[in-house]
Amino acid sequence: MYLSICCFFLFWAPALSLKNLNYSVPEEQGAGTVIGNIGRDARLAAGAAGGGMLPAERGAPGGGPGGGRGPKSTFRVLENSAPHLLDVDGESGLLYTKQRIDREALCRRSTKCQLSLEVFANDQEICMIKVEIQDLNDNAPAFPSDQVDMDISENAAPGTRFPLTSAHDPDAGDNGLRTYLLTRDDYGLFSLDVKSRGDGTKFPELVIQKPLDREEQSHHTLVLTALDGGDPPRSGTVQINVRLIDSNDNSPVFEAASYVVELPENAPLGTAVIDLNATDADEGTNGEVLYSFSGYAPERVRDLFSIDPQSGLIRVKGNLDYEESGLIEIDVQARDLGPNPIPAHCKVTVRLIDRNDNAPTIGFVSVRQGALSEAAPPGTVIALVRVTDRDSGKNGQLQCRVLGGGGGPGAVPFTLEENYDNFYTVVTDRPLDREAQDEYNVTIVARDGGNPPLNSTKSFSVRILDENDNPPRFSKNLYVLQVPENNIPGEYLGSVLAQDPDLGQNGTVSYSILPGHVGDVSIYTYVSVNPTNGAIYALRSFNYEQTKHFEFRVLAKDSGSPHRESNATVRVTVLDVNDNAPLIVLPALINDTAELQVPRNAGVGYPVGTVRALDSDFGESGRLTYEIVEGNEEHLFEMDPTSGEIRTLHPYWEELSPVAELVVKVSDHGKPSLSAVAKLIVRALAGPLPEAGEPQVNGEQHRRPHWDLSLPLIVTLSTVSIILLAAMITIAVKCKRENKEIRTYNCRIADGSGGGKGKKKKISKNDIMLVPSEGEDSRGPLNVMNVVSSPSLATSPMYFDYQTRLPLSSPRSEVMYLKPASNNLTVPQGHVGCHTSFTGQGTNASEAPPSRMSIIQVGDF
Repeated sequence: MYLSICCFFLFWAPALSLKNLNYSVPEEQGAGTVIGNIGRDARLAAGAAGGGMLPAERGAPGGGPGGGRGPKSTFRVLENSAPHLLDVDGESGLLYTKQRIDREALCRRSTKCQLSLEVFANDQEICMIKVEIQDLNDNAPAFPSDQVDMDISENAAPGTRFPLTSAHDPDAGDNGLRTYLLTRDDYGLFSLDVKSRGDGTKFPELVIQKPLDREEQSHHTLVLTALDGGDPPRSGTVQINVRLIDSNDNSPVFEAASYVVELPENAPLGTAVIDLNATDADEGTNGEVLYSFSGYAPERVRDLFSIDPQSGLIRVKGNLDYEESGLIEIDVQARDLGPNPIPAHCKVTVRLIDRNDNAPTIGFVSVRQGALSEAAPPGTVIALVRVTDRDSGKNGQLQCRVLGGGGGPGAVPFTLEENYDNFYTVVTDRPLDREAQDEYNVTIVARDGGNPPLNSTKSFSVRILDENDNPPRFSKNLYVLQVPENNIPGEYLGSVLAQDPDLGQNGTVSYSILPGHVGDVSIYTYVSVNPTNGAIYALRSFNYEQTKHFEFRVLAKDSGSPHRESNATVRVTVLDVNDNAPLIVLPALINDTAELQVPRNAGVGYPVGTVRALDSDFGESGRLTYEIVEGNEEHLFEMDPTSGEIRTLHPYWEELSPVAELVVKVSDHGKPSLSAVAKLIVRALAGPLPEAGEPQVNGEQHRRPHWDLSLPLIVTLSTVSIILLAAMITIAVKCKRENKEIRTYNCRIADGSGGGKGKKKKISKNDIMLVPSEGEDSRGPLNVMNVVSSPSLATSPMYFDYQTRLPLSSPRSEVMYLKPASNNLTVPQGHVGCHTSFTGQGTNASEAPPSRMSIIQVGDF
């Protein structure tokens, strides 16, 4: 049985269908009476319906059908309005009575007596069963008493009416009370008028046909007979004893014979219904009117209402319920206090207005058991719900929804779909995401159409099962790591991080490096990654001059099945280390000492000289600062910290110190800072003063020297450049004219790796050619003359760059040099002559730094 329930929870949506079955059974049937066979009447597709026997019969020896006739049918009662009267056999599907059914006791005020059941058959179909209890004419009409005494004034005019007691017949329909008969009226003084109430019940009224004469006959005995509509009909009688009384002449008179009042149900106790008014033309006690309910008013009316005997005000006494009865009729009489009063009668009809006093009722027929996979498609059924409301009309119209549904932000991914007869299914309306929420509290809200509306809620929980639907995600697409050069192999460089919101193995992330190369070398020889935490380690010591930066990709993969993965790029930047100290190149030093001569009477601000230094490092490590650290205690000189220029500060410095020994320090800005120190000897030189018209310092004229220090430097460099250019042009011309003439040159070829001894190689002039080209480095464009070996030296080609003089403001060494470039040049085959141009493919500058061969260096500046 539990297996069937689970299957129903999981698969009922595609197989569910509703069957409506209607049965009828006469009342007074004993226990065990079979009403019908549900399995046969509903034409169910499962096995035969249990052989048509009740559970007690199957328990008897030989009472059950043989086994092996196919799958058994199962019938489970979901709802039963009268479980003490009816039941369904779980195997045979027989609907039977459990005890004698008395329709009058079961449906006292209803014209139609009906019981309902809901049966879940074969785990596939819901059968909506309605059983009508048929009435039998087993009750005769009965009056409350055997005889009734009536006092009628002899002054009652013909046509005067007197309500008589009504008979009660518990049977319904045709078997109920049909009519009344009046007998034993020997003088024809009275007649009977049968009327119907608003609810269909009949009541008799005694009507005076002729004038009454008490002196002729003071008592009349009548027999009132009540007949029902059965076949044969049943009857009941009551004896009416009429006593004629001599009375006053006038009776109270109501303003109207009937009144209609509308009153909301659940009106508070004491609410005024109507204020009746009856008048009597008599005076004194004969004109005083007393109000009361008719002697034949039902007890229910007396329980619900009260009447003031003096004023005739009717008030609410009990709780009014529209669902129990929507129309109530009240019979009121008014009589005076005179002798022989003749009462007046009126009818007050109270129509109850339905109020929204019943909240909807929510019931779960079935709820899905276990967790729901987040991969479940939209439309997956979660629960079967039934919603009812006892109110009628608009107050009973229902609107149902899932609280928090609708698809907006924060909405639950469930919705309600209406099926049939207030049945609803809870289904998913969009894909689920356990990472966003792993459990939902699904609340069903039912709201009626009343004013104000009433709501009801009922909840159940749904857990979401994880699926591997999320790949690992890196915190960044690009990770930038920095490492100083000359690092230790195995040094920690940094970490990558990828997160997977899935659970368990679906969220366990492992890291690896994707195949790649740095140049021609595998990336696996450069770095490694910890597969668990993503830590990246260096596998070698990096050299900034060979490798300034490189990139590789890291793969993150989860352990789900199938697994999901993603990758990120890691860029490793090798940082330059301040491992080169400044080198002072100007002025020329001998044993770290240089001598500078300054004319006497030079005055304040005279340029003594300029110190220049080079630093092979880059950035802050290559930025230099100049300062005087010793020998300037009297502040005779000042030094520009940026340009390195030294000027006089005192007008009579030569008198204070004819020979000054200054210790100059050049420092870079690396960490730690490196520096170079030089000693400058400043001597006062006797010479003529400046001519008239030249600038004066502190009001005194002085003569500047005829030659500035930069002039010979410019002349020397220009001369050397012209000579070298002329020599190279001459060589090129001779190479063309004397193609077969061989001159031998001895050159020392620098080894590209820096190790080993240099080798001498004989090169003929035909092996050299000059190719003009343009180059560019970090300091700007260069004018380059390429000197290239010929194809005859293809086994060890040489490539030189001839560069022009650098400007004096350059932080680099001011030299003229031939620079051998990388020796993996590609020399075109078939090259003839010196004017054929070709392209050399150099190696990576970071892997093979070129060595420079200084040809001419300017020594005197």
